[in-house]
Amino acid sequence: MFFLKKLLTALALPPAGPLLLAALGLLLMRRRPRFGKALAWSGLVLLWLLSTPVVTRPMLTSIENVPPLDFAQAKGAQAIVVLGGGSYLAAPEYGGDTVNSRTLERLRYAARLQRETRLPILVSGGAPLGGVPEAHNMQAALEKEFGVKVRWAEDASADTRGNAHLSAPMLREAGVKRVLLVTHAWHMRRALGEFAAAGLDAIPAPTGYGIGAPPTLLDFLPSPGGLWAGRIALNEWLGQLVQRLAAPG
Repeated sequence: MFFLKKLLTALALPPAGPLLLAALGLLLMRRRPRFGKALAWSGLVLLWLLSTPVVTRPMLTSIENVPPLDFAQAKGAQAIVVLGGGSYLAAPEYGGDTVNSRTLERLRYAARLQRETRLPILVSGGAPLGGVPEAHNMQAALEKEFGVKVRWAEDASADTRGNAHLSAPMLREAGVKRVLLVTHAWHMRRALGEFAAAGLDAIPAPTGYGIGAPPTLLDFLPSPGGLWAGRIALNEWLGQLVQRLAAPG
């Protein structure tokens, strides 16, 4: 199920989604030339737009609508929860799996929060495609590289919903009802919804905002960074839509 969900998402998001649209248009050119040509051009134009920073950067900032943590809010928290953002598999310089750059951003901020608050940390992330569970790599990085102890490691989840619903029992068993939730700013709104559904009061502690410098002429051209921002924004919009549709009532 996890693999199927990831496959369908990859096919829908750029670059695959617009390219498939363009390919469909080319296939229809013989039977319905005008319609086929319109589809082909639509796919190419869509790919250009969704790879262009002046288009995709505002898309990204529109979902980064949770402000940075005000440390005064942290006083009522009982623990810090850090969500995994992916693994760096078979890293040759580390001799095996470790955290990727996205997860490392979250861990760095969590380490800072822990030093400020002295709260215990829970790391969350499984291994849906096999290998070392993400939570184990996160724990190793926090303890060996940041000198911060991890109290709980939730290592069975495959997505954000699993992060919340599998972490909640571990925390409740320790009497924890209110947590500081660490994830990227663009992911925070969806993560808060899942933790609320799991019965936890989560105080947002977002990191890794995508807000950049004012646009330049180069930002009107497609780029890998522009494509990344477009994929992230569309993925989060889709995830929030699914979350609302799945909500009870």
